[in-house]
Parts: sequence; structure tokens; C-alpha cells
Amino acid sequence: KGVVDSADFSLNISREVLQHTRQLKVIASALEKKIKNELLTMQKEDREKYEKFWSAFGTQLKYGVVADYGQHKDVLRDLLLFWSSKENKLTSLKEYVERMPASQEKVYYVCADSVENAARMPQAERVLKAGYEVLYLTVDEDEIVLQMLENAGEGKPFVSVASEDALPVTDEEKANAEQAEKDHKDVLDFAQETLKDKVSKVRISKILRSGAVCLSADGPVTLEMEKYFKKMRGDFPMQAQRVLELNPESSAFQALCAAYETDKDKAATYVEVLYNQALLIADLPLPDPVHYAELVCSLM
Repeated sequence: KGVVDSADFSLNISREVLQHTRQLKVIASALEKKIKNELLTMQKEDREKYEKFWSAFGTQLKYGVVADYGQHKDVLRDLLLFWSSKENKLTSLKEYVERMPASQEKVYYVCADSVENAARMPQAERVLKAGYEVLYLTVDEDEIVLQMLENAGEGKPFVSVASEDALPVTDEEKANAEQAEKDHKDVLDFAQETLKDKVSKVRISKILRSGAVCLSADGPVTLEMEKYFKKMRGDFPMQAQRVLELNPESSAFQALCAAYETDKDKAATYVEVLYNQALLIADLPLPDPVHYAELVCSLM
């Protein structure tokens, strides 16, 4: 009888604990909805006050998106703010989507260390000139947050302006790029040989317009992800597969081609200078700043 009474007591305790846990979950869910609604109301009706809140707690909301493998991303998506190229102020993802023309299928973003530099990034030029709004991501974890969110709402995916397929490419543009790659194969191979394992590839760029050079990345690890994880953990082994992109229409590339024909040593110097310039644009550290200064001075 004592054993049965003990079992009944344990069962009653378990029921009470489960009931208590369910009640807590209901309370927590109700509080979550209430807090979110209050914040969304503030965001809409008192933007200045909300932006002060965002300035103080925005980082915590972003980490909330990434935490627990993104379990809370749908709750937090509409509370996030990013700088808009078109509005020239902070915008929510919902506001961005509402402004999108019917023909626009993607939400564009560019990573930089400041709003001013984001607007000047050579990779962003073609998207901005096409008239699309671009989100300026100026905090290291921003791109990680967007990747965890997957979309800005209503199924609109995020895409980096550095992606080759960010904008539609005509058959003529594709054919011209392929022809340029063939025409300059020897120069590209020379640049690859000069840089060795500093980059995984040197190629003719399909994303640059007036800019001479930029760095991009092939594979799942982007340059911003590399910077973020190395900042969080200095010995983190993850590294992006760096690609040096060259604009065949630029005077710098034409100078490189001319030097390749007449002076291979000067051509090698040009390649190293262009690579270091691409690092600076990408806000990545120069491996040897003194050597870079010497290279530039040698050409003066």
C-alpha cells in the first residue's frame, strides 16, 4: 500500500508540474505577443522613440534572431531596422517590402563599415543605378542575421549586391563577359600565378561598372562571415574562398594588360597593388602595409 501511495503522490506531482509548465508557456506566449505589439505600435506611431530603443537594444534583438538556431526569427523579423539607400534613414524589412515595385523579386544588401562607405562600394553601383533600394549593413553580424532570417517577409529573399545573379543578365551581356574571359585568359592566369594562394581565382568581373577591382567570395562562406567569426574567435579556421574581380573596361586593367606584354615585373606589381586595393575596399587587413606602400611608391 505504501508503494501505491508513493506512486500516486509522484503521479499527482508530475501532473501539477506539467500543468504549471503549460500555464507558464501560455503566460510567456501572451507576454511575448503583448511586448511585440507594443514595440510595433511604438515603431509606427513614435519612430524617434523606437529608434532610441533600437539604438540601445538592437544588438540584443539581432542576437535573438541567431540564438537557438533561429527559433525566434519570425517573432523578431519586423522589429529589426537597417539603413536604407533610398530613404536615407533606418527602415524595417516590412517597410522595404511595401516599397518594392511589383517586378522586384529580391531584397538587396551591401556590407561595409559605414553608411558612407556602403554607398560607395563598387559592387553596389550597378544595383543602385538600376534604381533598386539597398540595405546598408554596417555591423559585423548583420549578414549572419539576414542569412538566418532567409527572407524579408512575403517570401522575398535577401541577395548581396556582390552576387553575379543579383540582377538579370541578358544573353548579350553574358556572351560579352565570356568573350572577355577568353580574350584575357593569359593576363588572368598571370595574375593568379602572381598572387598564388592569396586568392582562389582571378576573373573578369560581371558586377563592376566604373570600379577597377573588388574582392568577392565563392562558396558558402562570405567575406563578412569570415570577419565576423574571426572577431568572435581569433583562431577560427573558417576562411572565404577569395576571388579577385577585375573590370576589363577600367584604365587600371588596360595598364595591366599593356605591362604584361612589355614588362612582366611591372605587371606583377600592378597585380599586387590591385589585390591590396581590393582588400582595402573590403575592409580587410593588408598582410604587409609597408610592402604595399613600397609598391605604390615604386610606380610613382
